[in-house]
Amino acid sequence: MPRIASDVKMKLGKLKQIDLREQWKHEALDFTKWLAEPENLEQLGDEIGLDIRLIQTEAGVGKFAVDILAEEETTGKKIVIENQLEATNHSHLGQLLTYAAGIEAEYIVWVVRDARDEHRQAVEWLNEHTDDRINLFLVRIELWQIGNSDPAPKFHVISRPNDWTKSIRGGTSNNAELTDTRLWQLEFWQQLQTFALTHKPPLKLRKPQAQHWQDLAIGRSDCHVAFGVLRNEGHVGVSLYIPNSKALYHTFLANKTAIESELGLGALSWQELPGKKASRIQLLKDTDLSSENRNETFSWIVNTAQRFKTTFSKNWTPLPSHDGDA
Repeated sequence: MPRIASDVKMKLGKLKQIDLREQWKHEALDFTKWLAEPENLEQLGDEIGLDIRLIQTEAGVGKFAVDILAEEETTGKKIVIENQLEATNHSHLGQLLTYAAGIEAEYIVWVVRDARDEHRQAVEWLNEHTDDRINLFLVRIELWQIGNSDPAPKFHVISRPNDWTKSIRGGTSNNAELTDTRLWQLEFWQQLQTFALTHKPPLKLRKPQAQHWQDLAIGRSDCHVAFGVLRNEGHVGVSLYIPNSKALYHTFLANKTAIESELGLGALSWQELPGKKASRIQLLKDTDLSSENRNETFSWIVNTAQRFKTTFSKNWTPLPSHDGDA
């Protein structure tokens, strides 16, 4: 059947970049205040791959103050964020390192209008010559507008840690080489991250590490989702990990039938772990872990984790009382 040409012209808007100072006149009073809002920290976190939770703005470090002090939601690791609505300079780089040292931050985020080559090279050099306890991100902030629309912010990562190099260094002690198993684990999580980037699930994965587990924030601080892979046993698992509250575990247990029904994944393994503060709710899957057949495994991990996140992030009705809280 021949195609019929349409006389209707598609009208498209034109993107226009807005000067940052038109929106934020004052760096501390305007931009830092804006960035500290949860939805804006979430947007920054989506770009760099961290779940960022605000602790304080203008947090004191000796005689100085860091623009934003935050933490990673699942681990509590400290994050310092320094803002600069102009091109990078030496003084701000020095301030960032001073703040990070004073707070013992593991993540350092420098948000700027423009990055000079020498400062980009300095950040890349620091990332290459430190272990995985120090992670620097150089991020450009832009504002864009279509016609008369409200300006929309866009973050661009200019420099980030080299996950492979830092995981290799961070996974060794006394300069020993990584074992074959740890290298295999690192490769597995890197491939999962690549799969997730391609399929774009609504999950924010942590950077790959040479270990058998990875964790995932679910929007609450008292528990999180964890992935696990056991090469020798030939299975993968998704768990809800509750680090410090037996009462929360028993709240979920009281709703076991409803939770398992909502998940639609069959029976879960409910592990109170007596004698420990932590508890776990787990689902395992036997699978082919060969490198040629991992997409099906990755799809199961991602889909199961998303169901766990949706279900366990809800506020389930607790028991009237329970004396087992740790």
